[in-house]
Amino acid sequence: MDKLLFGVAYYDEYMPYDRLDKDVQMMKEAGINVVRIAESTWSTVEPQDGVFNFTHIDRVLNAMHKAGISVIVGTPTYAVPTWLVRKYPDILAITPDGPNRYGARQNMDISNPNFRKHAEIVIRKIMEHVKDHPAIIGYQVDNETKAYNTAGPEVQKLFVKYMQEKFKSLDVINKEFGLDYWSNRINNWDDFPSTVGTINASLGSEFSKFQRKLVTDYLTWQASIVKEYKRPNQFVTQNFDLDWRGYSYGIQPDVDHFAAAKAMDIAGVDIYHPTQDKLTGIEISLGGDLTRSMKGGKNYLVIETEAQGFAQWVPYTGQLRLQAFSHLASGANMVEYWHWHSIHNSAETYWKGLLSHDFEPNPTYDEAKTIGKDFERLSSHLVNLKKKNKVAVLFSNEALTAFKWFGFGWGSKESYNDILRPLYDALYRMNVGVDFVDPSSDNLEDYKLIVVPALYAAPDSLLQRLNLFVKNGGHVIYTFKSGFSDENVKVRTSKQPGIIDEACGINYSQFTIPENVSLKGDPFNVGAEKNKVSTWMELITPTTAKVLAYYDHPVWAKYAAITENSYGKGFATYIGCSTSTAVTEKIVEDALKKAELWGLDQQLSFPLITKSGVNEKGKIIHYYFNYSSIANTFSYPYKEGKELLSAESVIKNKEVQLEPWGVKIIEEN
Repeated sequence: MDKLLFGVAYYDEYMPYDRLDKDVQMMKEAGINVVRIAESTWSTVEPQDGVFNFTHIDRVLNAMHKAGISVIVGTPTYAVPTWLVRKYPDILAITPDGPNRYGARQNMDISNPNFRKHAEIVIRKIMEHVKDHPAIIGYQVDNETKAYNTAGPEVQKLFVKYMQEKFKSLDVINKEFGLDYWSNRINNWDDFPSTVGTINASLGSEFSKFQRKLVTDYLTWQASIVKEYKRPNQFVTQNFDLDWRGYSYGIQPDVDHFAAAKAMDIAGVDIYHPTQDKLTGIEISLGGDLTRSMKGGKNYLVIETEAQGFAQWVPYTGQLRLQAFSHLASGANMVEYWHWHSIHNSAETYWKGLLSHDFEPNPTYDEAKTIGKDFERLSSHLVNLKKKNKVAVLFSNEALTAFKWFGFGWGSKESYNDILRPLYDALYRMNVGVDFVDPSSDNLEDYKLIVVPALYAAPDSLLQRLNLFVKNGGHVIYTFKSGFSDENVKVRTSKQPGIIDEACGINYSQFTIPENVSLKGDPFNVGAEKNKVSTWMELITPTTAKVLAYYDHPVWAKYAAITENSYGKGFATYIGCSTSTAVTEKIVEDALKKAELWGLDQQLSFPLITKSGVNEKGKIIHYYFNYSSIANTFSYPYKEGKELLSAESVIKNKEVQLEPWGVKIIEEN
C-alpha cells in the first residue's frame, strides 16, 4: 500500500435520516480516508428474489469518491434475507441443537446449494454494478466466516464423501479412530452415522476439521468470483475473527486461518479488547501477530476494532491513540472502526461507533481527529512496516479441537487458548516480538525459539521435525499435554511425551490433578503464593534432562515438574504442570536468555511496551507505549533518531517520558 488507511464501517441503510453529506464532512475532518460498506445488507440490495436496488451503494460510492475517500465493498452473504429463507427453508443450518431460526446473522449452512446459488447471484450482480467505480480499492468476501456448526443430514453426506476420499477404507477408519469401542465400528459406508452425538473424539475432531475445510472452500469460492471482476490494483480480503471471551481472546477454533487466508490478497482481522483500567494491548498484539503471520509476514488490515463499543469500553483520554498506533506497531496498514455511527435499533444498538446516537462530535471522535492527522502526516514513515522475529508460537487447530474433547478431565472448563495465552502474554510483557506458525508452516527453521502449547494431537512427522529443530540448534518450550496423540487423536502407545521424549529427555506414564502442590524450594523465587501448581500435573521422570523444578508434595516429590534437556546443538524445556503467571514468565525468560534472545528491548517490561520494524525508507522504527495511567520514563538505547510525533531529536541513552497511555515513535537516523 502507498499510505496508511484510517477508516470506519458505514451503513447508509441504517440511518434514521439522510445525513450522508454531513457524515462525509465529519469524516474528512477526522482524517478518515476509507470506509467499508455493504457486507451485511443483502436484504436491501436484493429486496426480493431477482429484484436489485443499489441506491445506498451508489450514494455512498459517489459521495466518497467526490470527497477523496476510498471504499472497501463487502459481499453481503453473512446475513440472509427473509425471502430467501421463505423460499428455501433448508438454507438455515441444522446444528446439534436443532434447526436454526431466522433472525440472527450467520445462521445459514454455507454448503447448501440453494444458498450458494443465490449468494453467487448477489455477488455477481454487485460486482457487475460496481466493478468500474473509481472509489473502490478492495473487496471483502463475507464477514467473520465460520461453518456455524452446521451438521444436518446433507452436511453429514458431504462428510462421508470427504472421509471416503481421505481414508479410502473403512478398515483404516475403524482402526485409526478406535471405533470398535462401544460397538461404534462402521462396516458399510451406507451405515456411516451422523457425527451429532458421537462419543468418539477422533471422529468428532475429524468432523470439526471438515467443518473448517467448508469455511476454507467457501471463502476460496467467493474470492474466485470476486477476482473475476476486480481490477489489478484492487485487493480481496476477509475479516477473520478470534476466539471470543466477550472480547478477542485466542486462536479461532472454527477456522483454519492459514489455509483460508491463502485465497486472499491481504489478510484482515477484527480485534476487540477491554479498555479503561483493563487496557493492556495484549489482544491488539496477539491478533496482529496472528494476522500478519497468515500471509507469511505481510502487512494486514484491521477491518474492525472498537471506537466506543460497549459501555465499559469507552476509552480514557489518550487510549484511542494508543490503540491505533499499537495496531501499526504490529504491522497493520489500516485501522478501521466498527463503526462510524451508533445505530438506533436491533441487536447492536449499544455497541457504539465513533459517533454516539446523536451524531454529534464527542471526546472519542475528537481524539480520532488527531489520529487521522498523524496517520496522514507520518504515513510514508509508518506504512508497510516489516518485522523479522526470532520467536514463534506454534499453534494447532487439530490440537485445539482434540484438547476440547478431553481437556483436564471430566467437567474441566479450561481450553487450549487458556494454555496458549499465558505463554504469549509472557512474551508480550517482556517485549519479545512473536510470529505464529502452524503445522503447515515451512519456515520453522527461521526461528531460534518455538513455543509449543498443548500440542495434544500431531502427526509423527511434525514431532520429528521439532526434534530435528532442537538437534540443529533451536530451542523449544513445550507444555504438558504435548505429543500425547497422533493426528487422528489416537493416543500413542509409547511412553509419554510421545516422540518428543527424545529431545526433552523425559518420560511419564501418570498424571493427576494437583491438590496442595507447589514447586519444591521455590526454585524461581516468586514467593509461596505464586509458587503453587494448579489444574494439571504430569509425574515426570528425567532420563537425560536437567530438572528445573520438582513437586513439593508428600507423595509426588520424587517427580519432576519442569525440565530442560540439551539435545544436539539445542535444548528443549518441558513444563509438566500448570504454573502461575510469575513462574511462566521466569521459565520463558530463562529460555530467551539461553537462546541469546535477551536484548535491549528486554530492559523494559509491561506496562512499557516496545515494538519495532523496518520502514519503506529502510530505517528502523521503534514504537514505545505506556499501558498505564501513570507517567513513565525510559532510557532510549538505540542509535540517534527523531521522535516522529513531536519531531524532536532523540540521542542514545536519553531519558524519554511517556505520559499516561502515551505513545512515542522513534525513527533511527
